[in-house]
Order: sequence, then C-alpha cells, then structure tokens
Amino acid sequence: MPSNVAPAPGTGTSSAAGAEAVVPAEAVTPLIRGIAVLRRLTDADGVSSLSGLERSTGLARSTVDRITATLARRGYVRLDGRDAVLAPRLMELGNAYLAALRLPRLLDAHADALADELDESVSLAVGDQDGIRFIHQATRRRAMSLSFRIGDLLPAERTAPGPLFATEWGDREWARWHERRAADPEDRGFPAVPARSRPIEYGEDDRNDEKDRIGANRTNPTNRKNGKDLTAAQDPTVGNDPTVGKDLTVGKDLTVGKDLTVGKSLAADRPEEPGAGRSARRLPTLGDDFEQRTAEAREAGWALDDQLIEPGLVALSMPVREAGRIACVVSVVSHTSRHTAADLRDTLLPRLRKAVAAMERELREAQHAESATPTPRATAAPSGLAVWTGASKQELGREFIESLARGLTVITAFGEGRAELNLTEVAQATGLARATARRALITLEHLGYVTAHDRVFRLTPRVLGLGFPPLSRTSLAEIAAPHLTELSQRLHDSVSLAVLTGDEIQYTGRVSTSRVMSVHITIGTRLPAYPTALGRVMLADLPEPPLTELLPLTPRTITDPARLKAVLDRVREEGYALVDEELEVGLRSVAVPVRERGGRVVAAVNVAMHSSRRTPEECVAEVLPELRAAVGRIEEDLWVAGRFRRVPRT
Repeated sequence: MPSNVAPAPGTGTSSAAGAEAVVPAEAVTPLIRGIAVLRRLTDADGVSSLSGLERSTGLARSTVDRITATLARRGYVRLDGRDAVLAPRLMELGNAYLAALRLPRLLDAHADALADELDESVSLAVGDQDGIRFIHQATRRRAMSLSFRIGDLLPAERTAPGPLFATEWGDREWARWHERRAADPEDRGFPAVPARSRPIEYGEDDRNDEKDRIGANRTNPTNRKNGKDLTAAQDPTVGNDPTVGKDLTVGKDLTVGKDLTVGKSLAADRPEEPGAGRSARRLPTLGDDFEQRTAEAREAGWALDDQLIEPGLVALSMPVREAGRIACVVSVVSHTSRHTAADLRDTLLPRLRKAVAAMERELREAQHAESATPTPRATAAPSGLAVWTGASKQELGREFIESLARGLTVITAFGEGRAELNLTEVAQATGLARATARRALITLEHLGYVTAHDRVFRLTPRVLGLGFPPLSRTSLAEIAAPHLTELSQRLHDSVSLAVLTGDEIQYTGRVSTSRVMSVHITIGTRLPAYPTALGRVMLADLPEPPLTELLPLTPRTITDPARLKAVLDRVREEGYALVDEELEVGLRSVAVPVRERGGRVVAAVNVAMHSSRRTPEECVAEVLPELRAAVGRIEEDLWVAGRFRRVPRT
C-alpha cells in the first residue's frame, strides 16, 4: 500500500498478505485510495465525516474531497454537509459478484422456504480466504433476531460454516489462518463480531475460587433453569470461560467444571512467575479448537457453532456441493432460549439434509441447462462510459478522478453469464482501452477483489465488503429520503412517501415545508386510501381494489364505487392521480407510484399543497414532471438495492 493509505481492516487476511504486500508498479494509486475510502465508510456503518475519513485513511483532506466528489458523481456516496454517506447505487458492485456467482438466484428461494418451515433464521455463506462471508440472510423478526448482514465477514474459527470450508484448505490456507490469529488476537479486524478475549491466566487460588463459584451455581436454585444447570453462556456470573459448560468439540457434551481440551491438557502447570508464589495456567481462547472441529466436520459432514460468536447464538451448518466441491454453506441459526446446540443438531439436522439435497439438485439442473444453452457474454460498452467520464471531467474539473471511476467500472463488467472474463472481454464490456482495463485489473487483484488464472479473471467475495453490509439493511423509506428532500426543496411544497396497508395508506416518509399554511402529517399516520392521490395510484395496481365504505369526507369526495373504479382505470392508464379537495377542503395533491424491479407497485410519492398554491392544470404541467423524475431516481436505487434481497417497505 502507499504509505499514506492505512490498510483496511476486516479483510480476514494476514498482514503479510495485506498492508505489507508490494504494490505493483502498474497499479492505479487513485483506485487504491478510493477503495480505501469505501472500506472506511463501510466499517463506519455507511457514514463518516470527511475529516474522519482523512484521519482513518491517512490521506490528505484535498485527496479525500476529490475521492468523495468522484464517488458522489458516480452515485456511490451522497455528500450531506460535512458527511459522506454510502448510497444504494454502490450495491451494483456487490450485485456484480452475486450475479456472477449465481448462487443467490438459484438458492435464495430454498433458504427462504427452509426459514419459513423451521421458523428459524437461515443464511448462505461462501468462503473468503480464512473467513466466511454471507451472501443471503432469511431472518426471523423477533425481539432477539440475527443482526448479520449480506456481505459481513466473520472469522472462520468462530462460525459453523468455517470448519466445513476449512476441510478443503491446504497448507497455504492453514498458514495464513495461523498468521492472522497471531497478528489479530482479538478479532479486531472483523467488525461484524464481538472481539474475542485474550487468553486468561489463572493462579492456583483463582482456580479454587472459580471451582467454588461453579459449585455454588450448581446448587443454587436461582442459577438453575428448568431443573438444569446453567451453562457459562447463560450464567452472567461465570463470564466467558470457554471451558466451563461449553462444548469444545462437535457432537460431544462436556460437563461443567472439567478440564477438557482438544489435544492438550488445560491443567498443565506453567513455570512459576517470579514472586508469584503459585503456579498458573493459560486457558484457550475462542477458536483454539478449530483444527479439531475441522477434522470432526470432515467426518460428520456438518458442523455446530455453540455460542462461539456470542453467548446465546447457536448454529447448525451443512455444505452445498457442486461438482464435488463446496459451493456454499447453509446454516440454521437460533438462540439458546429456543434450542441448545445439541437440540438444534438432533431436531433440525434431518430437515437441513433434505434442504441441502434440494439445493444441490437445483445446482445440477442449472449446470445442465447452462451447458446445453450457453449464455452469450457482453461484447459492447454498456452505458457510454467514455462520454460520461468526459462530461464529468468537464463539469467537476480536477475534482473528478477519472482513473477511480474507470477502475470501479471494471467490477461491473462481471455478472450473470460473465463470471470469468479475459482482458479483451473486460475492455469490451466497459468500453475502456485494453491498457486501462489491464491496470485496473492488476490493482483489483493486488487488493484481493479479483483473482487471475490462465489469463481469466474472476471477482472474489471481498467485493461485498465495498458498502454492501450497511446498505443491505436499507429500507425503502431510507432510499427515498434524500430524493424526497430534494424534490421538496425544488418545489417548495410538502412531499410524502406512503405504502398501502389494506384499504388504508400509511405514511413512511415525509418532508414538510415551513410555510404558515402547509400540510402537516407525521410518519406513521394512516388515512383511507380511496380519497387520496397516494392511495389511488396504489389501488389502481390491484386486480380487485377494496372499494367498500366510501364515506363522504368533503362535498367533493367520490363515494360511488362504479365512478371510483372508472377513476382508478384512468389512473392506471395515465400513471398518476390528482385529487382535489376530496380528503380535506383546500387540500390538493398529485401522486405517482413507485415500482419494484418486477413492475409491481410497492409505494407512492405525492406532492401536497393548499389549493390556492396551484391550479390542477398547473399541478400537471409543473409538478408532475418533477415528481416523476424524482420517483424515477428512487426506483433506480430501489432496483439496485433489491436485486438480491427484499427491501423493507418501512
């Protein structure tokens, strides 16, 4: 790395493979720096001040300003005052990897069905060097629910999928794992998980105190649950001692208070320290039994996570194989209040095996279909990159870093049917010169975002680390918020986002004006759908809209079902609704629908005003074009964000 770019954390790699690696002479330095900024924003959960980016990356403030201006022009970040905020369009980089991988398209529905069947959270993960990275999450909504996101990176040794992936490791992978463990003893490089404790040293008196405390816990009725002894994870007085009440090996129940280890004795005394007057021992940290767990996973064909990430979290995993190798790992995740690790294994393993068999069958059928009818690769520039970069350079001048924009575009050359591309195909797909594409690929390979073999390039799971985790939980209301603000500022009127719930609309986004007389409605407010413009554009998309109980709210409210049905037919045809004083006297509103990728209406946006502000004709001529343009931008972001996940409406 250049000396003024700090290494990005959370890569799951050793220092020798990361920050200390020699930068190739042909690497594109602005691309390295731009990706460093994106990584820092990702680790900061999607938002950071520009001065914060300056400190965390070690870059000059002027360089940070130029990078964020270029990323904003690309639509990957939004500049909000002194803050840089990741924008949904950045997810097109991760989408390129997921599309090329093709596993989400083929297996997501199976994972969702398994989650519904078991009423437990289900995830799909792929290996990312000595870590695992999620590519799909089917999460149950509970008070205590899983917080992991698509793209999150976890250390392999603290997960159930990790031992399964490690069954395919060679000496090089194991060496990298040992090096990373030594360099990062507390897993600080994995922001998605709690830090693991350093080894704990106990003296003789400390051990006796600990045994006394454990004995008290076993006899104290307040420390028992359903007639059973509490484990260390359930008993807040025990702490995080991994040898107390913890299953150190897969499939074996270890009893409380015994000194059991994998391959060595915990009771082995260490030499006395000067002046200590008593012997001491070192207890293992989380993950020290990883090699043993890997051997057991190889033999069993499945693996357990018994509270390795944090107390209470348990998981059961099985590999999904394609052509004899692990394509991904599917996990069922629960909480100890619902299942112990052993119970999870005994109860759910048969159903998990059945789901994995269905997934593997899906992959075999897809492979057969793809072999029979190969998908043609892209051979032309997708969107006039040269024209766009030229216009951007002319508008922003030296603030626009052309090499950064071009380098990130190389990632989007990959996709469905384009998992492997050679240099010529990358250049054709992006419209870049071969020399430019080659330097970008060299840089991305150096940073670990592509691999090269026999002059063919592939994206790696690390691409998901570029903004995907924080953005993968973005709701429709959050996607729409900046666009609503911009529209309100442009028109000087109130703007709202709403969804349909039965025969009512519910406001989920709102930007009000500061006029003496303006429309004041709070988020969460519900109104009947039939007399509102928001409601009508959503009702018009339904095959059988609910048109009962049409009450006259004003003298102008349409209450005749046949007449209202004719109005909805016209709304469907024209693509907008204008309601004039039917909800409230003096209130005029125009709305258009928000559609998801498949064309289904999922929400609506309106502009509301007092009837004295504009005539109905002026609303159509002046407001409607601006409204449609804003909704178009919302839909663009929604389609990118919703390509491989369900975007929450609220």
